[in-house]
Parts: sequence; structure tokens; C-alpha cells
Amino acid sequence: MGSALILVADDSRDIRQVLEETILGPAGYDVRSVGDGMSALTLALELKPDLVITDHQMPNLTGVDLIRRLHLDSPQIPVILMTGESSEALAISALRAGAIDYLVKPFDPDDLLGSVDRALGLSKRRAAPAGARSREETEGLERRLEELETIARIGRTVTAMLDLDEVLTTVVDAAVRLTEAEEGSLLLLDEESGELTMRASKNFDEEFARTFRLRVQDSLAGQVIASGEPFLLEQTTPQKIKTSYLVHSLVYVPMQSRGKFIGVLGVDNRTAGRALTREDVAVMVAMANYASIAIENAQLYNRTESERRKLETILTQTENGVIVVDPERRLLLINRSACEAFQVEQDAVGRLITDVIEDGALLNLVLAPGDLPRREEVTLKDGRIWNAQRTPIPGVGQAIVMQDITHLKELDRIKSEFVTTVSHDLRSPLTAILGYVELIERAGEVNAQQKEFVRRVQLSVEQITNLVNDLLDLGRIEAGLDTNKENTPITVIARYAIDGLRGAAEAAGLMIEAALPDELPLVHGDPIRLRQMVGNLIENSIKYTPAGGRIRLEAHAQGEQVILRVSDTGRGIPAADQPYLFDKFYRASNVPDDSPGTGLGLSIVKSIVDNHQGRIWVDSKLGEGATFSVVLPKAMS
Repeated sequence: MGSALILVADDSRDIRQVLEETILGPAGYDVRSVGDGMSALTLALELKPDLVITDHQMPNLTGVDLIRRLHLDSPQIPVILMTGESSEALAISALRAGAIDYLVKPFDPDDLLGSVDRALGLSKRRAAPAGARSREETEGLERRLEELETIARIGRTVTAMLDLDEVLTTVVDAAVRLTEAEEGSLLLLDEESGELTMRASKNFDEEFARTFRLRVQDSLAGQVIASGEPFLLEQTTPQKIKTSYLVHSLVYVPMQSRGKFIGVLGVDNRTAGRALTREDVAVMVAMANYASIAIENAQLYNRTESERRKLETILTQTENGVIVVDPERRLLLINRSACEAFQVEQDAVGRLITDVIEDGALLNLVLAPGDLPRREEVTLKDGRIWNAQRTPIPGVGQAIVMQDITHLKELDRIKSEFVTTVSHDLRSPLTAILGYVELIERAGEVNAQQKEFVRRVQLSVEQITNLVNDLLDLGRIEAGLDTNKENTPITVIARYAIDGLRGAAEAAGLMIEAALPDELPLVHGDPIRLRQMVGNLIENSIKYTPAGGRIRLEAHAQGEQVILRVSDTGRGIPAADQPYLFDKFYRASNVPDDSPGTGLGLSIVKSIVDNHQGRIWVDSKLGEGATFSVVLPKAMS
């Protein structure tokens, strides 16, 4: 059996080389090898080998499909399937398709040789001695093998190309060369006009190729697209087949991409001579398949490159600073504005951000632990202030987007100074008014109506006084004057706030629940302001929750963060109002007009949270209550 001819099909060159040179060749077998399923099928039908050994996962045709098709056309050829997938279902499929044996990689060389011996023993056809083959047959088979290897090589070449025009030209040149035709063309379908245009050609007049157009509905090429089947013209007399030129022989094959036919690849002979054959059709089908893959790759690359250039232009030209770093904090992108702001060279991409940027606030933002978004104000050397927002991007790293807020900070400073000044100036006359109102009853007897007027004056003065106090509180927080920060147990702070407001809740007919674990991490902050933050949130829930409702305060740790939630069963907040809820003096549209409040309570909460580098948001549905969530960073140990 040492002279038996064995065809090996595997897309791995290394595996083919091992089988041919290390196992089967030394055992005396005559071995041929190919790298894809369609080539293996074509060569097997040509060579009629004594045995085929095929891998399962191969381009163009899987091992099981190859066995099935061989079994139909040449059932006398035994086939061994080898695969890296140890699957009972695959083994059954292979044996049902007609496989003689089934080997799982990696296998022992002796196992393979034993399987080969068994397969050849069961085969009805024994290998003929190599010397008995005619020289003409051998040379023909060698030419066929060389042709298939050329197709595979061209396929690898064109599918690696990314320039569409180069891809199309290479495919047409190869098709003409392999079929020994006189001319070649590649027609692509323009879906808008319904016409086929000649995008690449070989040996056509340049002006003719440039202006060539065919309608799909009334042309042979259009029929090929409609049917999805190749067409072979092999008549001896010239035919004018709605191509605007006479041909003796022609092959058209359709090109398909993502389930849609996109064009036609064709070769032809205008003069009498060698007629194109069905073997040429097989060559053209392989070239068309490769061309379709290459066109899709090139178009996808061009679209991707176009989008990349757009994005790069946007990021480069925007006035906002943009920095993107990978998980190791190496720069992936830094645009012009960020380079100018931090005096970084454009070639810094690829380096650690700590090696190219010295700004401490920005580095703290980038290096901060955790995977939640964070915000930081960055003051540049030229005095400008940027608002920097860090956003983690899974699989990429994190992006830092920075906006210049210098003018906003200046406006805010002017506004705060004005409010603080006015508030201070109002305090003294308000105190005097309240004092004189309290003295009215001491100066003499007042009737019931006068007492009611006095009570209303006192109530109005107290409301104005509360508003002034809130404004002064807000100004102090926003000015950053609260520097008394320490590592604080948020659980203790929250319990103090609950105890101080439990009486008000009970008076309103409400129940307060708490889920505050003692083992929560500490947060670094001002205990007084943190208690004020929790108290304002609870007061807000008490104010807008009807009697019989429930208020719940809970906290837990998540990564490097402590999360506090205050929820209630109140009337809820309209979705349109939620984005503005933390603005100064803003009150939701469903709050009754006679409900007391300054509209500053939640603004103070937001300022306290911002001052502690945290975040706050609200989730609410009308009639189902509201939940305020506060995220604070864990204190560094």
C-alpha cells in the first residue's frame, strides 16, 4: 500500500507539512495537499485518490460537506475526517455523510497510520502503481494542482487588500490569466440606477470600459444576478448577447455579499480559438467568491476609515479638551485643545499620562479608583478653569472630557457675592421687624383680628429669615469655606438626622425605616454638612408624602463608593421637572401653591454632595414616590 495516493486537506500549512513530510511521506505514500475545502473537492474529483484525509473547519467547504459531496460523486473514495472538536454529534454527522474514520486532534502518528491502513483495506479501489500513470495524465494533474494553488494564493492576496480599485483590477487580471481568456471585466450593480457599471477590465478599450453601462432587466449579466447561477457560452459562432460586443465564448459568474448579489465577474474570447469550459467556470466561481470577500473587506475598511477620520477631525477641532487613556493609564488620544492646555506634545500618545501631564487635579481624576464617572474642576496655569468629567469605557479605558467654565465661574462668583451681601444686609432689618412685632402685644391690648395680622407678619418674617439663612448657607458651601473635613461614619450621621426628624414624621403620620449597617466604610467630609444633607432629603420626603406613607433610608458600600438612598411613597415628581430639581428656587410643577419652602433645600444638598466629590440623582414616577441616591467616595485609609 505504500504507493497509494493520499489527498490531505487542511487550512493549516503546518499540519499539512507534518502529515506530508513527517508521517505519510516516510511511510511511502504519495501525498498531495490543499488548503481549502472547495479546492480539495475539485482536486479529488480530478485525481481520484485512494484516500482523502480532511480537516473539518476549512474555508469555502467544511470537512463534513466535502465528505457528503464526494460520497455522492465518487463513493469509492474513502475519507477520514480529522478535527479538534471532540463532539459526538460531529462524529455521527461525519459517519452518516460517508466518512470511513474520525480522528480527534492531537492524535498519535501510529493512530493515523493505522486508520489509513484500515481505510485503504476497506476501499474498493486500490492505488494503482505510480509508474502505470501516463505521463500526460500526470502532467495534467500537476497543472491542475498548480492552478488550484495559484487560485488559493490569489485569494489570499486579494482578501488582504484594502484598496477597492486595486482589488478589482487584481481579480480581473487573475481571472483572465487563469482561464487564458482574451478579455475580462468586473461589473458592479448600482442599486439606485439599476445599472451594471464596468469597475475593472482587462484588454478592453479604456473609453469603452469607462462609459459601459448595462441595465439589469434586459442583459445577460442581469440574468446571472437574478438567477444567482454562472453562465457559460461555448458556441462556435459569434454571439451578440446584449453586451454591445460580439463574443465566441464567455463565462459570467455572480458575485454575492451578505446574501445580496452585487455584481458579475466575466471573461470572454472575441475570436475563434480555445473555448471556455466548465473547468473555467469553476475557476471563475472561486475568483468571484474571493472577490466578493475582498470587496466587502475593502468597503468595510473604507467606511471605518471614513468614520475614523470624521471622529478624529471632530475631536481635534473641538474646543473642549479630550483625553482617552487605556486601563494601564497610557494615552490613546489627546486632542489639540488638551495638548495646548497642559503643554503636551502630540507624539505623547502611547506614553503613561503621569509622564506627560503634571496637573495634580487631572491626575487625581484619572487615577481615582473605581469604575464610576467622576468630575473635577481643573485650574490651568493661565488661570482658566475647566470642568473635567471622567467616563469609564469598558474594553477601552476611560475618557476625560473638559469644558472651559471660566466665564461661568466668574458669573457664579459675582452672583454669590451679590446674594451674600444682600442676605447679610437683610438679616438686621428682619431681626428688628420680628422684635417689634413681638413687642406689639406688650404695648397694649390687641383684638383678635390684630393678633391674626401679627401672626401672619411673624410667619412671613420667619420665611424670609429661613430664605436668607439658606442663601448664606449655600454661599458658604459653594465658596468652599467648609474646611472642617474628617473621616466620618455616615451611618452615625444618618441616625442623628433621623432622630432629629422622627417627631416631625410622626406628627405628619409617616413612618421612617432605616437600613444602616455599622460596618460601612468611612467617608471624608464635614459631619455638620453631611448631617444637613441627609436631614434636607428626609425633610423633603416628609413635606411631600401624604399621611400613612413611608420613608426609607438605606446605605451600602459598592467598590470604592458609599451609596445612600432616601425613598418615600409620596406623590412623585413629573419627569419634565426632574432635570431641574436641584436648581436654585426650582419647585416641581405638582407642588401645591400653599406648600411652604424656599426651593433651596435640594440645591443645598447638591452643593454639599459636589463639595464632597460625590454624585446625586433622583428616580421617580408620578404617584409612586421618589428615591434620591447619593454616591460618596470612600475615605482613603
